[in-house]
Amino acid sequence: MDETPSERVPEAERDALLSIAHGAVVTGGGATLRQALSALTEFVLARGLGPVLYGVYAFGWRIVGLLLRFVTLGTMGTLQRDVPAFSAEPARRRRVAGLAYATTLVAGALIGAGMVVGADWLNAATVAHPAFPLAIRLFGAVVLCLGVLRIHVALLRAVGLAGPAVFLNRVLRPGVRFVTAAGALAAGYSVAGVVAGLALGTAVLVVLSAPAVFDRTGIRPTLRGAGAEARAFYDHAVPNALSGVGKLLQSRVDVLLVGALLTATAAGVYNVVLLFIAIGAIPLVAFNQLLPPVASGLYSDGDVETLDAVYTAVTRLIVTTTVPIVAVQLVFGRELLLLFGDSFGRGYLTLVVFLGGRLVGNAVGATGWLLLMTNHQYVRLGLDWLLGALNLVLSYLFVLEFGLVGAALGTSASLAVQNLIQVAILRRLEGLYPFDVSFLKPLAAGTAMVGTMAALRTAVSGPATVPVGTAAGLLVFVATLAALGVDPRDRFVARTLARRYRAAAVDRLAAFR
Repeated sequence: MDETPSERVPEAERDALLSIAHGAVVTGGGATLRQALSALTEFVLARGLGPVLYGVYAFGWRIVGLLLRFVTLGTMGTLQRDVPAFSAEPARRRRVAGLAYATTLVAGALIGAGMVVGADWLNAATVAHPAFPLAIRLFGAVVLCLGVLRIHVALLRAVGLAGPAVFLNRVLRPGVRFVTAAGALAAGYSVAGVVAGLALGTAVLVVLSAPAVFDRTGIRPTLRGAGAEARAFYDHAVPNALSGVGKLLQSRVDVLLVGALLTATAAGVYNVVLLFIAIGAIPLVAFNQLLPPVASGLYSDGDVETLDAVYTAVTRLIVTTTVPIVAVQLVFGRELLLLFGDSFGRGYLTLVVFLGGRLVGNAVGATGWLLLMTNHQYVRLGLDWLLGALNLVLSYLFVLEFGLVGAALGTSASLAVQNLIQVAILRRLEGLYPFDVSFLKPLAAGTAMVGTMAALRTAVSGPATVPVGTAAGLLVFVATLAALGVDPRDRFVARTLARRYRAAAVDRLAAFR
């Protein structure tokens, strides 16, 4: 491969960057499809159920998202650490996988039982709607099934199988949710029928995908001899799970407060806002798909210098791909929200506040994962709890004072503070620091993009406003970035992967012929 001198990236960095970037391409495509399916599902449900019943469903679905932080009890992060570290010890891999599955099944069953028992109390404390108790009981089965599915995905990720992991988690899982929701509504069912269909469909997916996961990874979970691994396993998993409690208080207590202090309709509006914010998280999720096992391997080998260079390059790529998403939602957010119904336009200011927090969160990269992969899980635990408690207080006060906007303000501020502190901790403890002047280039290109779209928004009206403005803004973004100059590592990754995918496409076309 011909390269200019400026593009001569060290070999160790090349392997790591290409592995992470390929995982990001695969994951990004899958995540985009997942968000498209999720948006379509929410659109169908919002239109089919109406604003109030949709709010009931949306609040229950968000509670499922909260509980999924606990159902695996921190074992996903431990799998990401241990499976790459035990690459030469297949028996240990099987045992840690067995512990992960067993832990998730037990925790999921207990959480599901708690949802059945506490459904009436939760309804009285929050939305107070007669359809909610049965729905939340059925959601208990969904929590258990999704927890096991997450372990399937974590196992695939831990051995570097980004494609199958993405297909299972980003395509099949949301596909099942859309099909069951649309089918239930078409059959005339309401909220309970939608949730019951989701529980059944997810259970079938978990059972049918298990043999394929075990065959592809070569890891068949077992509890035989797992007692020898349990202490080290839970020494990492339990702090990670407890961090999830702090993370819950910090990043999703707003959902509970909206349900408890506002109306079911407000909960529905908030759910749609969070749907758009999840689109902004795609770059971070995509590049974090294979970063944890790569970081674990580099750190275990003592190659912190390469890890730091990779961290910087990956974080810059995350920022570069995040800025256009944030820019489009900032300029055209109101039009996008109104697609779900007239009552959803009130969420625009909430969306804008969240976009600020999303940009900061993406801009610092994988700080949380790096703390886990460098064995600083207790540091992350303490930080999650400290800032989680702060967010609980701030969000409560802000929701009472400002409503939906207050929920976004408290959560975004807390997440931004935590991420910035984690950057400082990684720099202090491990010498890892991602930022340099190259990060200013995508920010400048994003500013030009926003200016272009804002100008076109006033000049173009009707249904063409969003697609025409977005297309023009993206062209300006790319042109500005090219004029300012692309970092050699970014150029190396883009060119190498483009050649690889082009060659693969040619080979497949030739085979087809």
